[in-house]
Amino acid sequence: MKFKSIALAWLAAFALLGAPEPGRAADLTVFAAASLTDALQKVGDAYKSETGKSAAFSFAASSALARQIEASGGADLFMSADSDWMNYLDDRGLVEHATRRNLLSNGLVLIAPANAGVSIAIAPHFDLAGALKGGRLALADPDSVPAGKYARQSLTSLGVWNSVVDHIAGAENVRVALAYVARGEAPLGIVYSTDAKAEPRVKVVGTFPDSTHLPIVYPAAIVKGAKPGAKAFLDYMRSPKAIEIFRNAGFSIVEGQ
Repeated sequence: MKFKSIALAWLAAFALLGAPEPGRAADLTVFAAASLTDALQKVGDAYKSETGKSAAFSFAASSALARQIEASGGADLFMSADSDWMNYLDDRGLVEHATRRNLLSNGLVLIAPANAGVSIAIAPHFDLAGALKGGRLALADPDSVPAGKYARQSLTSLGVWNSVVDHIAGAENVRVALAYVARGEAPLGIVYSTDAKAEPRVKVVGTFPDSTHLPIVYPAAIVKGAKPGAKAFLDYMRSPKAIEIFRNAGFSIVEGQ
């Protein structure tokens, strides 16, 4: 299975997302977790329609984006898929702490190709290894990428991690893991519920209990040295239109942040 080639194709696609119009620089640059790709693009379109201001997006694993900000900057706003990578930048003084807020939450699901005849009940010690039938479990890197870390937490809590750890198709981010299953190159995968909703070629065959992993939250913060327009876009993500877009994509809104 050519997981590497698919990963490279997805990374190339992410690089093209949100590119500003030729000859015109975007008003700000947003680095955001890959799972936000569809929803945040729509928020950016709505923002431009209402304000005339444009945002360029770079979507990838939160870990990769945080390290890029640490190494060379390049972003005005960062939106992570977990608190750890926001903490990583916050602890190093690379984001404006006072602007940090948790905006969204998500769920974790087990997926299969849409045409697969699979029925799986997620419960302690369920036979996930057997359900793979010799294939591999598509999973974002569990050592660094938030989706993979949440998945490992769930599988460990359920007592099945050791049975599948040697049967994983590792992915650079959650959207690459989604692609493996959508293309039929992995029989099962673990992604966010919003990713599954955005991809018609997969179906959800099980939902992981929230109690088996840390809360899935998406913190956002302005990066040190950001353009003035960063605050306006951060505020816009709390607007009624942005909230409608996020909810339609399947995200939950974190209230009171």
